[in-house]
Amino acid sequence: MSYLNATHDLYKEAAITPDVGLCCTTNPIWELPGLKIPKIMQEMNYGCGSTVHARDLTNTPKILYVGVGGGMELLQFSYFSRQKGGVIGVDVVDEMLEASRKNFQIAEEENDWFKSEFVELRKGDALNLPVEDNSIDVAAQNCLFNIFKEDDLKRAIEEMYRVLKPHGRLVMSDPVCEQGMNDTLKNDDRLRALCLSGSLPIKDYVKALTDVGFGTIEIRARKPYRILDPKHYPTEELVYIESIEVAAIKDPMPDDGPCVFTGKAAIYYGGEDYFDDQKGHVLLKNQPLAVCDKTAGALGALGKEDIFISESTFHYDGGGCC
Repeated sequence: MSYLNATHDLYKEAAITPDVGLCCTTNPIWELPGLKIPKIMQEMNYGCGSTVHARDLTNTPKILYVGVGGGMELLQFSYFSRQKGGVIGVDVVDEMLEASRKNFQIAEEENDWFKSEFVELRKGDALNLPVEDNSIDVAAQNCLFNIFKEDDLKRAIEEMYRVLKPHGRLVMSDPVCEQGMNDTLKNDDRLRALCLSGSLPIKDYVKALTDVGFGTIEIRARKPYRILDPKHYPTEELVYIESIEVAAIKDPMPDDGPCVFTGKAAIYYGGEDYFDDQKGHVLLKNQPLAVCDKTAGALGALGKEDIFISESTFHYDGGGCC
């Protein structure tokens, strides 16, 4: 049995019998004004963070969500879209698609504004999305891509890139791990399906996105997630896994490489009102400016004693140099 088959069977079981402990989410359940999330959707929330951010969802966007789970994030996305077929949900597991359809009927009863027709569910594979080229404003996946091995991960990201409109964004939440996973962990199909042993270091995760062509990467959150310990897993040392939330934007690739925001800021504290590097970056005196890692390196290379560059916080909340 391949790891993809193991994943299919695991989530088939989770669709038939909801498994509250399957994933340990690191976000509260957002219930926005007028939005009520049915209890069954909360029980089937098989993600490790959130991909729903209001700033991504202006002007009634066309949204794609891959790996539907119990439908919770599809419902949250519909809150911002509110149009027939405004949200497309894709899943390869028939039982999960059927569970989501039933959950949307409950959501209609609990939310006056919601209609099941707002969400179009499609049977499909993340590696071959049943979606047209350049048709999506916001694509999302939660705790799915970390399951894929290298070649399949590349293919899944390429598919998301293909369906996004220019300047569209891919919003993701996945486990990551800076420690090297041993071969036993990496090759355990069930642990990979459980979103544990496929976790990559952040730099490799980002590289997989930029290699496909995403010109701007935003790391929006980084949080503790799980521990793999020697008593319960095939490892001789504790393995610490984190959860990150990332947006990859289909911007053109700059000639000097991608803009990757990891939560760095530049602060000018010199004698003038501002500092202009003549490359599009103006630092007002004593006003932090969010900068991508590339710009942070360029400013640091100037050797100025009156510019402070902060370390990466791995929390980027918009604005800044690009």
